[in-house]
Parts: sequence; C-alpha cells; structure tokens
Amino acid sequence: MPTPQIIILNGVGSVGKSSTAKAFQAISAQPFLHVAMDAFIDMMPARSLGDPEGFVFETLREDGVVSVAITTGPVGERLMSGMRRSIAALALAGNSLVVDDVMLGQGEADDYRGLLANFDVRFVGLFAPLEVVEARELARGDRAIGLARWQFDRVHQGVDYDLELDTAKSTPFEVARRIAEAFGL
Repeated sequence: MPTPQIIILNGVGSVGKSSTAKAFQAISAQPFLHVAMDAFIDMMPARSLGDPEGFVFETLREDGVVSVAITTGPVGERLMSGMRRSIAALALAGNSLVVDDVMLGQGEADDYRGLLANFDVRFVGLFAPLEVVEARELARGDRAIGLARWQFDRVHQGVDYDLELDTAKSTPFEVARRIAEAFGL
C-alpha cells in the first residue's frame, strides 16, 4: 500500500478551498478523501453556534466596515483538535486526504505537523484579494458577511506553506492541477 498523502488547504472562507478540494478529487489518479472543516462544525448541536462553549460570532464595525470575529470556546477547541486527530486516524488507515481548513495561527499548523509527521503532508495556502473573497462570500448566501474580512489578516499568520496559490483568476480545476503538478500527484 502506498504511503498516504495529505494536502492541507488553508485560507479564508470563500477563497475556494472546498471547490479546489472537489476539483482535486476529480483529477487525481488516486482516491483522495475530502475532509472539510465545515462538516465537522455541522456535527455540533445548533445551540453551540453562538454559545461561549462552542463558537461565538461577533459582528464588529470598524470605520463603517463590517467584520465578524470568531471566538472559540472549549467545546469548539475539542472539536477542531478532534478533527485533526481524525485526519491522522484516516491517514493511519491508509487513506490519502485533501483537507480544507481555516487555521487561525501557527499552533494549529504545528499540531497538524506533529500528528502527521509520519506521512507525506503538503500545506497549500490559498489566497485571493479581500474584495474577491468578500464578493464570493456575499454571492454564496450561506456565510456571515464580514467573516472573510476578519479572517483575512489572521489565517496565514505563522503558517509555512509548501505551495501558495492565488484563486482569484483561476478556476478550482486550474488550482487543483497546479497542486497536482507541484507535488507530482
């Protein structure tokens, strides 16, 4: 059995992580499971969103511009820690994975690196200008408007990438092909 490969896509909400992950699955010669942070958040009881124990979303106004800050409580922290450990368990079972996550700080990346030290792990930073992700966020209709703005200056802090890609002028399939080419997949 070949060594599982893990690609971790990190970027702000609406930058194209899930679309890129799905496109990558479609073009990859080997099967990659798509692990989405949103699927883990959806596991929580609805009451955990807006609860200090889970995740609190606070609307802020700075110079007339709206952003939505996220505070993660102990239940939310355990969930995200469990997600990273689930990824390690899936890889240990022999699965290759493409993960879409919003890492807020180097600590989460370091946790991944420690848990996945025995695997072929590649960190891919997905970027787009703020106005692009805000337009996508608005068009989606399923996100708190201002979330991407708050994440924008936080999500890549302290994270070292194997590859950085701009999703603003490329389709998810083009981004997925660049990932496949960069890592020989």
